[in-house]
Amino acid sequence: MGHVSTELLLIILCSLVVLSYFFSIASRYIRIPSVLLLLFSGLALRYLSEAYEFKVVLPANLVEGLGVVGLIMIILEAGLDLKLEKSKKRTITDSFFTALLILILSVALITAILYYWLHEDVVKCIIYALPLSIMSSSIVLPSIHALTERKKEFLIYEASFSDILGVMLFNYFVAGDVLTLAAAGVFTLNIIISIILSIFLSIILLSVLAKTTMNIKFFLIFALLILIYAGGKLMHLPSLLIILVFGLLINNWEKVSFKWLIEHFPHSQIISLRTLMHSITAESSFLIRTFFFLLFGYSIDLSLLNDRAVILIGSLIVLSLFLVRLLYLRFYFKTKVFPEVFFIPRGLITIVLFYKIPAHLKLDSFNDGILFFVVLSTGIILSFGMIFYKKPNEQIIEDPQFSERSNIL
Repeated sequence: MGHVSTELLLIILCSLVVLSYFFSIASRYIRIPSVLLLLFSGLALRYLSEAYEFKVVLPANLVEGLGVVGLIMIILEAGLDLKLEKSKKRTITDSFFTALLILILSVALITAILYYWLHEDVVKCIIYALPLSIMSSSIVLPSIHALTERKKEFLIYEASFSDILGVMLFNYFVAGDVLTLAAAGVFTLNIIISIILSIFLSIILLSVLAKTTMNIKFFLIFALLILIYAGGKLMHLPSLLIILVFGLLINNWEKVSFKWLIEHFPHSQIISLRTLMHSITAESSFLIRTFFFLLFGYSIDLSLLNDRAVILIGSLIVLSLFLVRLLYLRFYFKTKVFPEVFFIPRGLITIVLFYKIPAHLKLDSFNDGILFFVVLSTGIILSFGMIFYKKPNEQIIEDPQFSERSNIL
């Protein structure tokens, strides 16, 4: 890579952010997810760099690091999106079981495909099937603007539950000895410990947010959340659960009935903090998502997609995801499920979890082109679903990451 001046580098980075912003606005008209446009932009940048022999060497852990930070933001954003109210009990229940059962059925089918085709250890096949079975909320949330409020609400809950359940199951299977009663017991105990620890840490984080007199609050909390995530991983705890509970606690503070907590953290104080966190979390997610998908698109080696086995296995996986969703939604809800059936995107969480697979659990004969194929194909399928969805846009507004969260719940 040749020398790039500081000024030119700043121009490039800022131009990419502006481009991502325009993609977000354009996606409202063309109904193609903005992250898919970013992916193809990354592919185009790679093609141009190779055509002009301008090689950019990306650090091996750069995309993974961005993805981990994005994962934390997605889970926090999910907690800040989930409103626990009696009036939403049916929606929450339906979306939870939809996410859980579709996840399990998808894992079973994809595991069968990988096991039959690659003839490798079934547990390793399950570990690879799990990331491919998780719906990507980083793609779903910016793509639901044209839907009715009821459809929006259901998909927000479903995508959030899919992320959380998928990550927890993935962590369980990569821990080892998964097919023993002792392992299941340790996993359950870790979840209980994490829930207790999350409530305790959430109160500490709220104290920092509410009591500090400095204006610099959010990124201090964000740094502490990353420390909690990293520390939890070192102790083999489902640390994302801690981040989720923190988000849920802030977004549902009105439900807290402990007198001591209400005295120290009045509702009005928490509401102002919630508004701040909604705004900064959404904008931070937008920034991370921009560079993650651009870099991931740039890192894709298109030559991997020329393999017939990649196209065949990838097509079978995508077809399995589509059929499982179609059959479940059609027979469970017994109503029209368009365009919900097209919401099978795989994105940031899928990619990050693939990076997290330990070396001793990797499938020797798995081609990374399968991952690229599934991510691109499912994004295109979602785009077709939204393009052919006939509900007119009554008002062109910005994507959810630029607007108030309350208007989609």
